[in-house]
Amino acid sequence: MIRTFLIRPARGAAPVLGAWLALTASGAQAADLDGAQLSVAYALPFVALLLGIAILPLVAARFWHHHYGKYAAACALAFLVPFAVQFGAGAAAAGFVHALVAEYIPFIVLLATLFTVAGGIYFSGNLHGTPALNTGLLAVGTVLASFMGTTGAAMLLIRPLIRANDNRRHSVHVFVFVFFIFLVANVGGSLTPLGDPPLFLGFLKGVAFSWTLRNILPETAFLALCLLAIFYAIDRYYYRKEGVVPSDPTPDSPESALRIHGKVNVVLLLGVVALVLMSGTWKPGVAFVAAGAEVGWESLARDVGLLALLGLSLKLTPAMARAGNQFNWAPMAEVAKLFAGIFLTMIPVLAMLKAGLHGPFAPIVASVTDVQGQPVPLMYFWATGALSGFLDNAPTYLVFFNLAGGDAQALMTQFAPTLAAISAGAVFMGALSYIGNAPNLMVKAVVEDRGLRMPSFFGYMAWSVGILLPLLVVVSLIWFR
Repeated sequence: MIRTFLIRPARGAAPVLGAWLALTASGAQAADLDGAQLSVAYALPFVALLLGIAILPLVAARFWHHHYGKYAAACALAFLVPFAVQFGAGAAAAGFVHALVAEYIPFIVLLATLFTVAGGIYFSGNLHGTPALNTGLLAVGTVLASFMGTTGAAMLLIRPLIRANDNRRHSVHVFVFVFFIFLVANVGGSLTPLGDPPLFLGFLKGVAFSWTLRNILPETAFLALCLLAIFYAIDRYYYRKEGVVPSDPTPDSPESALRIHGKVNVVLLLGVVALVLMSGTWKPGVAFVAAGAEVGWESLARDVGLLALLGLSLKLTPAMARAGNQFNWAPMAEVAKLFAGIFLTMIPVLAMLKAGLHGPFAPIVASVTDVQGQPVPLMYFWATGALSGFLDNAPTYLVFFNLAGGDAQALMTQFAPTLAAISAGAVFMGALSYIGNAPNLMVKAVVEDRGLRMPSFFGYMAWSVGILLPLLVVVSLIWFR
């Protein structure tokens, strides 16, 4: 039994916060919003935000640079206000608080901690962005991603990769960082619950820690090796075409040997991994209810611990390490603002998916079973994956996990191909767009903060559709037919 405690406001704040708590308590059901009652029009604010991220940086770059946070807030209000009019202010407030307290705050705390800790690890030495070195960095990041998370691995290695290629033409950076997103920010995180949030949710639901390693390793290895081989071929072609000289005209350091600065952050990074793993294994059975949103003691302990590690990193990291990484908060601020809007506008979209055959997205739900009502792994792979490319892949995984029965033991045994399809689809296809997985947008923000060009939203998708999608078709036909 889970014991719950209500967090009450301080006495001086009671007139204001007391009314807010009463309001949210009356609409607490928004956390379990019935998507069958919603019109598909409630998905329009999410579509508007998606199109804004895709188009506005191209047609109104100055406006977007200064007002992207306001645009994200406007899209969120475009959902919340009509929802409040139709279902009541209490339901809207409860949905807002649940998304904030139960989902967004834990998400952004983990992201900010990884960004800060990884940003304090500085690799000095004159790295040369040769095809071999670039491919090696991508390979190392792909392996690390399953054990320190896609965000941790991406934030650890993106800066060394940028510096290693500072003597290459700017056009080359485009495909280097696109493949980095494919491999390090997505595909590499598919083997353990520590790798990517969808698999961690499966772990919380009872999927064994090593299950994905034992069941989708061949798919992961095939996809990763193919992407690395394609990257090496492209990079080698451009490297020869550019006529890059072995000596770097813009050396990072007079030293040739690679050195690591800010080593304390390596220990802190292990602490982050330990806290995330603890929150999935320690079940004290105690929860706090804050403004209608339930927060387990294990989640609260994890987030407090993460913030403590963030503070330690800021205090203990040598100044030269952050200076060498050109560390600043602009990329984190951009991701935080955009994902605040994404988390809120996704509320009705996910609810409509959860409604199953009774919701507006019934055709998608019906497509994943055959005429006998049995799950079709191939369709689960593509349905989970396609939606994961544009919705947050963690809740999308959970929707299809529950649609397949939600029984971890049955899914790990009798329906193992279905669970493998859901897991692979959610992780692999998080790379289809910039918003499919949080580190995608973080990598883009860090690269652009250095003054380098990244593809537009649709430009990136041209790469993912042209290179990643055909490989996913092969994966699906070999393993999930």
